Amino acid sequence: MEKVSIPIMGTITAIDCSEIKPNPRSLFRQPLALQWIEDGKLMKRSEGERQAGKFELFLDLLYVAILANFAEDLAEHVSGINLVKYILILAPTWHVWSDLRELMNSFYTDDLAQRVLILWIMALLVMYGNNAVLVDEDISAMRTTVGAYIVARMSTTTTHLLYSFASYHHRAQQRLWFCFTVVGLSIYTPLFVDSISLRSKIAVASVGIIFEECAWVFCYSPASKKMLGTKYTTAVDIAHEVDRFAAFFIIVLGEFLYSIVVGSPAAIGFNDRLLRAIWTLIIAFCLNWLYVHNDGAVKGVHPIRHSIYAAFLWITLHLPLAASLLAGGHAAAISAKSSEMHDGELWLLCGGLGAGMILLYVIALLYKSEDEPGTLIFPKSARIILRPVSGIIIVCLPLAHDLDITSIVSIIMALSVLCVIWESVTSLVRGAKFWEKWENTRYPEVSVTLQNMSSEE
Repeated sequence: MEKVSIPIMGTITAIDCSEIKPNPRSLFRQPLALQWIEDGKLMKRSEGERQAGKFELFLDLLYVAILANFAEDLAEHVSGINLVKYILILAPTWHVWSDLRELMNSFYTDDLAQRVLILWIMALLVMYGNNAVLVDEDISAMRTTVGAYIVARMSTTTTHLLYSFASYHHRAQQRLWFCFTVVGLSIYTPLFVDSISLRSKIAVASVGIIFEECAWVFCYSPASKKMLGTKYTTAVDIAHEVDRFAAFFIIVLGEFLYSIVVGSPAAIGFNDRLLRAIWTLIIAFCLNWLYVHNDGAVKGVHPIRHSIYAAFLWITLHLPLAASLLAGGHAAAISAKSSEMHDGELWLLCGGLGAGMILLYVIALLYKSEDEPGTLIFPKSARIILRPVSGIIIVCLPLAHDLDITSIVSIIMALSVLCVIWESVTSLVRGAKFWEKWENTRYPEVSVTLQNMSSEE
């Protein structure tokens, strides 16, 4: 799962890695920590920002299908018990994705071993994704789902254990994390027993997921580092971390767009279904805008950079954010297929999108603004205030029984656009102009160009 470490001192030291750079001709390379904390200083093997690897993006393609399957199952059978099932089967896939993300963040080698590991995990996820929606109907599906999850998690955590022998920089926390993971996965053992009731299994799965989250917080918190008393502790490549979370957020938004095109639900010509499909597109576009916009500060500090507690919360909030927008986005896309939606689907639509808007507000609060007072038109609190206000309104829309589905989707779209316009305008620097004057649009004169060339010579 995720690990975050904040340097005690602001110094970032890059070491010469010419002698320890892995041999590109080797099929299996030595996994070396790419960054770590040493005596309070952040050390990196090389300068520059990393982006997601090609095979990490290939992994994301599978998540598009898995998340769509989960959302569709929930939308078809909207109920309290199915909502609980949706959360309980979604969280483990998030944990597996996080394991791989952090492994590649700290020990990216792109060798044969890591590529095969990704393929192995993807095969297990195919097994998991096909059976997870049936866990409440068949004990074989339950066993297959839990077994695939345990093997996937053990595969990644065993890789961490193996890597701890190859590189000493994360060794103590990697081995501590391995022990906690083994304990956490053992909690799921009762799920294999047929005689245990479904209600009891729900409780067991809930305890397991909560334990895993708490174990991650402890293993990579200052408390564990103090307890271990080690000179070297974990750190993350922040650029890679942010890039991977943004990629997962886009995967979730893909659920808005997939169903409004596949099967041509809004054909033929211009009709109310096409209108709702376009509104759904605009809603997804605005949500992506708000996520990228953050708090709109000119000089802002990411939560991972300025506080360990803000970093933990920023990472953790992405799970409920993904769960809510995934469910709400699928419900919004359903509106392009049918002009009638029952109460459960309406609450799924409005509850998911409203909760997502509120969570985007909380995430924006975690960013630290270093702008001087009066730099922007409005202060941070006023710039992002429409997010929770719009979220509350959206959540309450199903209570207006005289509104049809087109009206509800139109209101959600209008509120989303209003948030984007408000934040874009209020995040401008004081004195900013509406339209920037275009300059230097003509080709330079030949004489001037030749004169410049001669002066350079």
